Amino acid sequence: MKRFSTLLLFGALAAPAMAQQGPVLATYTVGSTTLSASALTNNLDTPWELLWGPDNFIWMTERMGRISRVNPTTGQVLPLLTIADVTETGESGLLGMALHPNFTATPYVYVVYNYTDSGALKEKLVRYTYSATTNTLSSPLVLLGNITAVTTHSGSRLFIQPDLTLLMTTGDAQQRPEAQNVASLNGKVLRLNLDGTVPANNPIPGSLVYSFGHRNPQGLTRTASGQIYSSEHGENIEDEVNLIEVNRNYGWPTVEGFCNTAAEQTFCTANNVREPLASYTPTRAVAGLTTYTHPAIPEWNNSLLLVTLKDGFTQLQLNLAGTQITAQNTLWTTTYGRLRSICVSPQGRIYIGTSNRDGRGNPAATDDRILVLENRAYVPSAVKQGQASALQLWPNPATQTVAVRLSAAPRATTTVQLRDALGRTARTLQLPSGQQETRLDLAGLRSGLYMVQAQLGDVQYTRRLVVE
Repeated sequence: MKRFSTLLLFGALAAPAMAQQGPVLATYTVGSTTLSASALTNNLDTPWELLWGPDNFIWMTERMGRISRVNPTTGQVLPLLTIADVTETGESGLLGMALHPNFTATPYVYVVYNYTDSGALKEKLVRYTYSATTNTLSSPLVLLGNITAVTTHSGSRLFIQPDLTLLMTTGDAQQRPEAQNVASLNGKVLRLNLDGTVPANNPIPGSLVYSFGHRNPQGLTRTASGQIYSSEHGENIEDEVNLIEVNRNYGWPTVEGFCNTAAEQTFCTANNVREPLASYTPTRAVAGLTTYTHPAIPEWNNSLLLVTLKDGFTQLQLNLAGTQITAQNTLWTTTYGRLRSICVSPQGRIYIGTSNRDGRGNPAATDDRILVLENRAYVPSAVKQGQASALQLWPNPATQTVAVRLSAAPRATTTVQLRDALGRTARTLQLPSGQQETRLDLAGLRSGLYMVQAQLGDVQYTRRLVVE
């Protein structure tokens, strides 16, 4: 009975939300797909983070200190908390956010923000506890604090990995040499346990540093196959999109962009520097970054989606291994002004937060806004829950691996995806044409409820899977 009740709860969390379709602001053609842009919510104050939550709401931070849930059906903003000690000065304020992957059982919300301590600007990571009953956040617990900050170069994103470690980006706080100093927390990608302690398998024993040599990374995302990507502000040249690898040096301040000068080449060879996947001169002020793998926009399968503060929205096509960007497609440049944040719903809709009230934009009367970019012609295939003749899983519950069998051999390569309770893709693999059965590796996944999805013809089949 306990498992049955839990499954019912997960089913409620995973139910698709019907989106409000506001007036179309513009349309864009991507291959044979037409995308429509509309506004979901207006009159926001510099949204910094957007996340799709397990409650099928958008979770949002605004730089002045407010955390809210946004109803994707109505656009209604439901405030949860305004953090009293947030310091919003220049670029500082409330920044990145992450939700615990097992949010139903462990309703923790992690945020990073700037605050003032004895007259000095600092940065800290704080965990709150969410109450669905009262729609509030309470019980703040500082997991990491006292990080040097200034009014610029203190941007930070958070991302929780399937192994329940948290990645956190930090800027160099205008102290350029600190990016190369592994004893400093500035100019880094940090890796923490969810209680703030140092993971035992971090590259430097006793250190939170995961990678270093960063200037001001403000985007962070991960693919289902495990690659981690970050978007990073350059100085006067060379904004970057980076593939983050453990214990690699990303060059700043000696190297900007690629290792393409004599001095940079010497430094890169001597210091294990990882060159970016993409570099932009003039700078675009790259910000939010996410992955896209949804059939609603099939042309963008296996892509990164990048929003920028100066140059609009760009899709970055990855190669199959995720190690190269093979093509780039910019949909617009300045149409909606400055863009800071982005997330994708389980239905394939893309939500983008503008940043025109951040002191550097030209806000319209309705700014700031959450924009919706979607294929309105897309109709999700019928979801066949638990139809054994079409999609079989065993064992279920499972521990290390699970066998996946389709009722008929697919005529084309079929994608099999495992999604967690937040709707994020935890595993993905390709089932070749003619092959009915495969196995999903579950190693490293947290115990809980997942959904296995596979496409047969024009029908998507979904089965619940319990990982123990």
